[in-house]
Amino acid sequence: MRRDIDRLRELDYPVSGTTGTHGGYGLTSGNNLPPLLLADDEAVAVAVGLSHAASGSVTGIEDSSLRALVKLDRVLPPRLRPQLAALTETTTAITGHDVPQVDPTSLAVLAACSREQEIVSFEYRNRDEHPSSRRVEPHSLVTIHGLWYLLAYDPDRDDWRTFRTDRIQQPTRTYRRNASRKLPAPSAADYLTRSFATATHRYTAHMTVELPADSVRAGVFGPIPGEIDERSPQQCTVRLSANSPELVTQYVAAIAALDAEFTLDAPNRDHRAAPVAGRPIHR
Repeated sequence: MRRDIDRLRELDYPVSGTTGTHGGYGLTSGNNLPPLLLADDEAVAVAVGLSHAASGSVTGIEDSSLRALVKLDRVLPPRLRPQLAALTETTTAITGHDVPQVDPTSLAVLAACSREQEIVSFEYRNRDEHPSSRRVEPHSLVTIHGLWYLLAYDPDRDDWRTFRTDRIQQPTRTYRRNASRKLPAPSAADYLTRSFATATHRYTAHMTVELPADSVRAGVFGPIPGEIDERSPQQCTVRLSANSPELVTQYVAAIAALDAEFTLDAPNRDHRAAPVAGRPIHR
């Protein structure tokens, strides 16, 4: 047994030992990662995830993912390389442009606090660049439209809040547990989608589309930054709102391409209503 323990320690596994009647050996946390024993399917899954993250599908951690992928590639058994090549060569990640970078260390701290239900403090800049100090009870991390968001309960505001992680600075663990709170939604993704749908941002456009609401939802890829209300079985209104005029324009174009009559009501340069009638764009 002692020879086995010495061999584990040579492989960088941190093994502690205690003497006495109730003594023994146990694995502990160390400063370095020991060798990881992964099953074939686990190794391929990790490699595929790292390759997509390195390509930019997970924004802000490309460099870290690429370094990890290089290390994994060096020790990947030859029998697994054809599986990995087939998966990476036949899948494509679509990424947005000008997406803010996220510090992987900050994501790790926020994820750890969310998992451990531990209060976290940080400095935050809102969309108007106003700084504030926050101390919140994190629930989970959600990524949407290429951005990472932290969903948390803010005791100072007595309500749930969402924070863009690229605007979070110096997240610090407090090692203080918070009480478990029930999220006012079936899931974190549902809560964030609802928040985006009801929020009013800097740029807003309204569309009246001669299609059922379900047809519009099914015809547009991904969650729409706004609300869709059914006015009749064959007509609905869509409210699109975002801080980026390009994002609003992108969804207006996507809805306009659904082969249906529509009208568009959006502010022009003078910030006055500018209704526009449109005809279907034939594909």
